[in-house]
Amino acid sequence: MGGLSRIIFGISPEEASFRTRGFKCRDERARARLEHVGRTFLHGYHAALEVEGAQLAARLDAVEWELRGFAFEGAAMGLALLDTLTPWRRTRLRTFVEGAGAAHAYMVFVGAGWSLARLRRGTARPVMSLDPLLGWLAVDGYGFHEGYFHWPDYVTRRKRPRRLKGYALRAFDQGLGRSLWFVEGADVEGIAATVEAFEVERRADLWSGVGLACAYAGGVEGEGIETLRVRAGRFAPQLAQGAAFAAKARQRAGNPAPHTDRACRVLCRLSAEAAARVTDEALRHLPHDGDEPAYEIWRRRIAGELARLKQAA
Repeated sequence: MGGLSRIIFGISPEEASFRTRGFKCRDERARARLEHVGRTFLHGYHAALEVEGAQLAARLDAVEWELRGFAFEGAAMGLALLDTLTPWRRTRLRTFVEGAGAAHAYMVFVGAGWSLARLRRGTARPVMSLDPLLGWLAVDGYGFHEGYFHWPDYVTRRKRPRRLKGYALRAFDQGLGRSLWFVEGADVEGIAATVEAFEVERRADLWSGVGLACAYAGGVEGEGIETLRVRAGRFAPQLAQGAAFAAKARQRAGNPAPHTDRACRVLCRLSAEAAARVTDEALRHLPHDGDEPAYEIWRRRIAGELARLKQAA
């Protein structure tokens, strides 16, 4: 479909600007950083609409290594969108996640979730079939999309998506928490106040998303990260769990970043490398046959171990 897909489904780079989105901006450096992240995502998205296979991989690999994960995330959205709209060929995303996108699997599944939101799909089952564990990140991506594009409804008015139920509502909140990093322009006090306005039972998942965004996207220095940890209060283990996920995503992709390590040293009290190892160790003997999703058991184990290590230090 190539260029025709770009014409029909293309998204203007202006959609990633704080001015267009109506996001808050108290720090120009953070704004510039987060807008660059958004444009990188759109670069990957448009590349997937235009080319595929080795050509797509080459375009994505040409992106600066530290930002490359965002390009893979955008590409996954484009591929998932095309899979849905061309029922005679629904293998693009699978081929991608099993091939060129395998190292960026965390970001690929999140990006696939954007397509669920754009198409107003009520289930992530097609994505979940690709990976029952990481597939939950697609619902996380759904939540991020709604917070990013429809923040007056989902952040200010704190709506919940009617199409989701059960644990999917929690995964949605994890992505919604990530979106706060952008909506609030990485302003730590603003993020904390926004999370505290939500019902208390939603805050753990929101803080987890905030931790992931802080450690993966960056935009705040050490003092601000420490303030974030303090403001999280009893949800500090969930904040740390999100940061550990970011560390693992970068480790797996081979694109470590100094800001990720700094965030992990504050939020997890560990280096990014050590925080990533905690996520690996938490996978041991993970049950996959119970009523509770293995993904949630994994997340809880990570948060618990990080809290234990902090107390033992």
